[in-house]
Amino acid sequence: MSTVDINPNGAPKIGVYVCHCGINIAHMVDINSTVEFAAKLPHVTIAKEYKFMCSDPGQELIQEDIRSGKIDRVVVASCSPLMHEPTFRRAMVAANANAFLFQMANIREHVSWVTKDKAAATEKAKALIAAAVARVAWHRPLEQSRVPVNPNVLVVGGGIAGIHAALTMADSGRKVFLVEREPTIGGHMAQFDKTFPTLDCSACILTPKMSAVRSHPNITLWTYSEIDNVQGYVGNFKVKVKRKPRYVIEDQCVGCLDCIEACIFKKGKTPDEFNVGLSKRKPIYVPFPQATPLVAVIDPEDCAHFRTGKCKKTCVEVCQKNAIDLEQTAEIKEIDVGAIILATGYRAFDASRISRYGYGKYPNVYSSLEVERLTNAAGPTGGEIVMRDGKKPKAVGVVHCVGSRDNKTNKYCSKVCCMYSLKLAHLVKERTGAEIYNFYIDMRTPGKGYEEFYEKLLMEDVHFIRGRVAEVTDWAMTPEEEGHLVIRAEDTLIGSVRRIPVDMVILSVGLEPQTDHEDVRRMFNISCSREGWFLERHPKLAPVSTFTDGVFLAGACQGPKDIPESVAQAGAAAAEALALVDKGFVQLEPNTAYVQAEHCSGCHTCINLCPYSAINFIAEKHAAEVNGAMCKGCGTCVAACPSGALQQNLFTDEQIFHEIEGVINYV
Repeated sequence: MSTVDINPNGAPKIGVYVCHCGINIAHMVDINSTVEFAAKLPHVTIAKEYKFMCSDPGQELIQEDIRSGKIDRVVVASCSPLMHEPTFRRAMVAANANAFLFQMANIREHVSWVTKDKAAATEKAKALIAAAVARVAWHRPLEQSRVPVNPNVLVVGGGIAGIHAALTMADSGRKVFLVEREPTIGGHMAQFDKTFPTLDCSACILTPKMSAVRSHPNITLWTYSEIDNVQGYVGNFKVKVKRKPRYVIEDQCVGCLDCIEACIFKKGKTPDEFNVGLSKRKPIYVPFPQATPLVAVIDPEDCAHFRTGKCKKTCVEVCQKNAIDLEQTAEIKEIDVGAIILATGYRAFDASRISRYGYGKYPNVYSSLEVERLTNAAGPTGGEIVMRDGKKPKAVGVVHCVGSRDNKTNKYCSKVCCMYSLKLAHLVKERTGAEIYNFYIDMRTPGKGYEEFYEKLLMEDVHFIRGRVAEVTDWAMTPEEEGHLVIRAEDTLIGSVRRIPVDMVILSVGLEPQTDHEDVRRMFNISCSREGWFLERHPKLAPVSTFTDGVFLAGACQGPKDIPESVAQAGAAAAEALALVDKGFVQLEPNTAYVQAEHCSGCHTCINLCPYSAINFIAEKHAAEVNGAMCKGCGTCVAACPSGALQQNLFTDEQIFHEIEGVINYV
């Protein structure tokens, strides 16, 4: 391999700048020796050191040398390029130099932080600098490109996070499409009676926002709908939305609900999903009185017209607006949007998966969501907390961490269970006067006002037993246990196993990803954790962004969180989406792959391997073509191409070979 003096751009003038990073690098790398070494490398005209190259004075060193004409390319030996490569590129642009005639040598994470011997660290730093110098000589001037951005935004999911994100963007003048798979928006929050720690009425907070969504001129609300297909890239997504038939014409229905009353089924026979099966509903129904939109929906699996064809169609006859349409079919809507916010939420853990707790076996073992509905004035019992026999419990056990912090189910903490368990304990105590026993592993109350709420429960004489519950059984060992459920649990604070007889058991279930999380992940080309939560681009620096530009996360689809955190994240996602669409264009980095069509054999290898679906086959050219807006520069296609037809800006063969040669020649 030839040396850099055959560079077709002429002899480069390279400046090398070695950073101390305080003592992070300087304590393990001999800075002076390294600078002297760099100054002797081919085509290096300047070699300097500075305590913090990322600081304004450090950047000015580079800019002064560029403006004076002493250098036209820059190597900075410092920290990871993930940290400050954009910083130094901006500094070069400010000095009227091309930002891509630049290379970083990572001598902090790759050298000083992982090498124990100073002499060895210094030699390693010199090798990396030699490689960077050899490489940067072969860099070509590159330019960023722009693509226009569609100003509309799609929000997927109509829970509190999706609602808040949609309203935030709509209030800013953006056109928003809000898609919800259920017949109404509201999500899980609509099922709650109170919110912790202030015990505010959940409906009082949520309902006005639901109404605001329905009436907002900038929001198109599609409930009972699902995303069917997503194509395109940041700023230019093409989305197909499948609107399922509800057999009621939404624009004609006035919400009088006469159709429900007129149904031939005088009593409901189908378990009510909104009330978690604690009540029955008719085949035509609205989920709850404040449903938005307040439009009935017909379940074809329960309706006699669809099941047997034998129905008097009394709902059709009674509707004065002729809103019932039993011939309605699914409809596909196609929309163009510039950004997408995913707020698809969570599902509650199925307590029957832990058989020893007796859920589904003993009638008075309830999930926490069932008790949420019992406490709600619009719930199946009108807000009365009663057991299935209609009696009020005199003793209630609350089992924390059901489906969380468990190697057999989910290892993670669901974050909200401790607090909503305390809330339910308070409400049950307040309304029944029962003795309450909380069985917890660790009490976690990290939010504002949360610890104070816990202390409030202690003052209410609620019992707390620290330890895991072994089982819930109806097997009595003493006369006091006869006719009761018995919770057998360890008490780690007194070092013994206890048996507590109770009338009702509340299982505080954890949060899990939606069952279709994998389908959603694939559709939007994003990543998810091993548990199924959608992954953010960076947990600290990009907590609402994903690895697909233009797709953002809000709420519990990204991980367990409470209502305030979900709303805060929804606001952040809305702000990111607004920043994207309001700018009017997207700046694309040039480090993308490109196809040399004359060498392409049309084998489709690259198309099948691209993780971002950025490559298409152009039949007219009989060659592949890379969409620069979708390409993330991962290099998978370049490495796999059997014809060598694919190359990548900033990672050409010459640049990589000379970088390797720089190390080899030094070593």
